[in-house]
Amino acid sequence: MRNSSNSKLNNFITLLLLSCPLITTAQFSKPEIQTANDGEKYIYPINPGQPGSLAGNMGELRTTHFHSGIDIRTNNMIGFPVHASKSGYISRITMTPTGYGNIVYVAHPDGNTTLYAHLNEFVGPLADYVRQEQYKRKTFDIDLYFTKDQFPVKQGDVIARSGNTGSSGGPHVHFDIRDSNNYALDPLKVGGFREVAESLPPTPEKIALITLDKNGRINDRFGRYEFYAGTRSGSNYSIASPILACGTLGVEILAKDKMSPTTSFYGGVNYIEMRVDSQLVFSQAIEKLDVTETRAIYTVMDFKTMRNKGTRFYKLYIDDGNTLKFYGKSPGPGKITVNPNKESRIDITLKDSHGNSSVITFRLHPVKPVKEVRTLEPLTVPLTYDINDNIMTVAARPYAATANKAKIYVKGVATEVEPDYSNQNRAIYLIDLRKTLPDSIIAAGQTTITNLRQAIPSGTEYKYYSDNLDIQFPAQALYDTLYLNASSAIQPNGGEIFSIGDRTVPLHKSITVAIRPQQQYPNWTKNLGIYRVAGRSFAYVDKGEVVNGRILFNTRDFGDFTILSDIVPPTIRVVNADQAGARFKIRDELSGIASFEASINGQWLLMHYDAKTATIWSEQLDKKASLKGDLQLIVTDNAGNQSKFTKKIP
Repeated sequence: MRNSSNSKLNNFITLLLLSCPLITTAQFSKPEIQTANDGEKYIYPINPGQPGSLAGNMGELRTTHFHSGIDIRTNNMIGFPVHASKSGYISRITMTPTGYGNIVYVAHPDGNTTLYAHLNEFVGPLADYVRQEQYKRKTFDIDLYFTKDQFPVKQGDVIARSGNTGSSGGPHVHFDIRDSNNYALDPLKVGGFREVAESLPPTPEKIALITLDKNGRINDRFGRYEFYAGTRSGSNYSIASPILACGTLGVEILAKDKMSPTTSFYGGVNYIEMRVDSQLVFSQAIEKLDVTETRAIYTVMDFKTMRNKGTRFYKLYIDDGNTLKFYGKSPGPGKITVNPNKESRIDITLKDSHGNSSVITFRLHPVKPVKEVRTLEPLTVPLTYDINDNIMTVAARPYAATANKAKIYVKGVATEVEPDYSNQNRAIYLIDLRKTLPDSIIAAGQTTITNLRQAIPSGTEYKYYSDNLDIQFPAQALYDTLYLNASSAIQPNGGEIFSIGDRTVPLHKSITVAIRPQQQYPNWTKNLGIYRVAGRSFAYVDKGEVVNGRILFNTRDFGDFTILSDIVPPTIRVVNADQAGARFKIRDELSGIASFEASINGQWLLMHYDAKTATIWSEQLDKKASLKGDLQLIVTDNAGNQSKFTKKIP
């Protein structure tokens, strides 16, 4: 949140902008004078013709989606005029407390649509029309479509003012160009905006190598290992020492594209090529995005690393489940089989939308798998395991009593195995889950229960049944085969935790879960709900319902789930409530805010909502009228608890 001095400065600048003749006289073009030209070029929507800068580009990897446009900086202020990039008509507006916040869509004669998001407010007749519709429908959240004759615009018309609404991390304007098939195009390629032209090449920070078969090794080890980009010479980077390797490997890269020499903002890298000994093996070109399928980002970046470390590595290989159209020039999936007879040179070229490029180079030196690996670090626990792709990696402390042999149990039948490699610090066992699905492992004198229940195929509908847990997987819910772990346990406080899958495995679609808790809930009340354990806190998932003695809920994430009762109503804190208007902070500590409704003298009152700051504020149908009379606000959480505020405003 901004401090008070910044807020005063922003308010002053906003008032200054509001007094600008450009804004106060802004009118949408009349239908009869619109002369849109299909050959009309796009203009930059903020201060066109003046130098600008970006805070993000199209294709950038976000936590749950691809970024579909460019983020235009507004110097941490709101109120900048937002200009129509081309002539056309306003075809749609939406207002929501999260996501893009307040949005204007402008349809153009060339078949494309431009989108302007995180707006502070609409202007002119459009603003009046939207407010009237909100009062007519008695809702803040609204989604309206228009015909071409309702709100036509000419290129350069002011259609809104910039803001910080929705899930924006700071004041800016998100700008998209979408084609007739609802694909987001790269505005920097389509518009060629000179306002933000830059000459800095993308910067590689790290590469990662990951073994893709049981016989793969990286510096004698199985798994995933990261390496810094190495020495820089101009736009070229190189890792001096060769990396010892064998088998089939995948390469990943952590790279960013600095938006401007004078800012700290970075974007993603849309153009990546990888060559092995000068031979092209992988090519990525993110030039358009299907905005309905942005969750497919989980096949492009290393989801597990993002979950565990927060870093977003591009995969330079086409993983299972990746059906995106970014790889038309790739001669194959990009997976590297190490040449056992010679050292190989890997060159990765990174390029941005302006054609600036950089190259990172490293070498793979072939070796054979060895049993003795001197560099294995000591284990902090006696026994642990992890799953990557189809391989379970079991790590155990050396145990002389069994000569380091481990026992793998499948449905009560034990198989004794030797480590694939080891040293005095640890022993590593590699188990191909396509051949065997262990339910328990004994090694280093310790036993671990895997809770692996079943291999769930991807791509098709599947139903898993057990005594206390059922799961329905719709078709295409999974990106790859899932080795499902599922269990339940009673906690010391009497609560029950249901562990379903691994939080580092992504889901493409929601699954339906039916649990049968040991504690009975014959009367499932509105205060009860399903929550996901998120560290030391809880995230509300679903209200749940009892069907045939089981509690059903939907989730789009794996993890640990529990049942909680929320009986504490939301809190309402008054910021101001007087003739000038009403503003409140509303919060709920457990299930979250579900709805709110305000009235003045018994008549519905529009309240805007910014979820990230937990703030709501009033706007009357007649903006010039004072707020007088009996004010009432009711806030309801997802568990049905309500809080009420009343005040008589003289």
